[in-house]
Amino acid sequence: MAGVQYTNSTTSPAVDGGRRLVIVDGHAYAFRAFFAISKLSSPAGQPTNAIFGFIKAIERILAHLKPSHLLVAWDGGLAAERVAALPAYKAQRPSTPPDLVAQFSEIEAFLAAACIAFDRQDGVEADDWIATMARQAVAMDLPVIVASSDKDFMQLVSPMVGLWNPGDSEPQVRGLEQVVQKTGVQPDQVVDWLSLIGDAVDNIPGVPGVGPKNATKLLLHYRTCDGLLGQLAQLQPESLRARIRAAEPDIRRNQRLIKLNDQLPGVLDLDRVRIKHRDVNRLRELYGRWGFKSLLAALPPAGPRQAELF
Repeated sequence: MAGVQYTNSTTSPAVDGGRRLVIVDGHAYAFRAFFAISKLSSPAGQPTNAIFGFIKAIERILAHLKPSHLLVAWDGGLAAERVAALPAYKAQRPSTPPDLVAQFSEIEAFLAAACIAFDRQDGVEADDWIATMARQAVAMDLPVIVASSDKDFMQLVSPMVGLWNPGDSEPQVRGLEQVVQKTGVQPDQVVDWLSLIGDAVDNIPGVPGVGPKNATKLLLHYRTCDGLLGQLAQLQPESLRARIRAAEPDIRRNQRLIKLNDQLPGVLDLDRVRIKHRDVNRLRELYGRWGFKSLLAALPPAGPRQAELF
């Protein structure tokens, strides 16, 4: 796997050519592709920028990470319990552009032709499904790499679970060391860290006046939000103590909002998510319809019932 930087290899998933499951945050990748590439359309005039960018991102994952298993997780809507706890949860996010909506089914057509498994469940956020599948994979002794830029996934990082950020200029799998560098705390403290500072991306307010550095200092001393709140009388200065005391209900709520649900019903089917032979002829048909000349040229010559591994 030359050319790829694997940071902190002693605390990241095995990346030595062995078995590993890569789980892709599907909507995040599609949105990223849509806004990164503009004015790309098929010969029939249909938008194809998200399709093209998504395919290239999958190719990059396959080339660099060489997974033995691969799964794309799609959002199925907001979790009802999170919206009930905070009606403003993710409410500030703009609606999905119609030109992107029109490309989701085509992206899934690519995944089907490439024999890449994908999941979507109504009312289930992709983050929770990813957490559930990652937990089950680890229980099967299968290392996991989560492909997403969402900071919530830092709570999953362990010697068996790493992160792949599509925004990194140099490809790398982020492990425990990178979580500490980013936050100053361990992965099992990330939920409490975010509960204190809030998460503007998800419209979750934090404790007024408590930023990342202060949150790190508090958790290094008290270890958890429970420890902090349980010993609040000792906290100085008084103004900080008063703000945290007033925000205790919000902190408790934030913990419930931010902690990923890794106990969803469903079983990880290793055979279904295993890398399989792609349907080259079907890909040729799709690439031709979308006008992807470079991708079309990279496919092997036409042949009867042709299939091959990536």
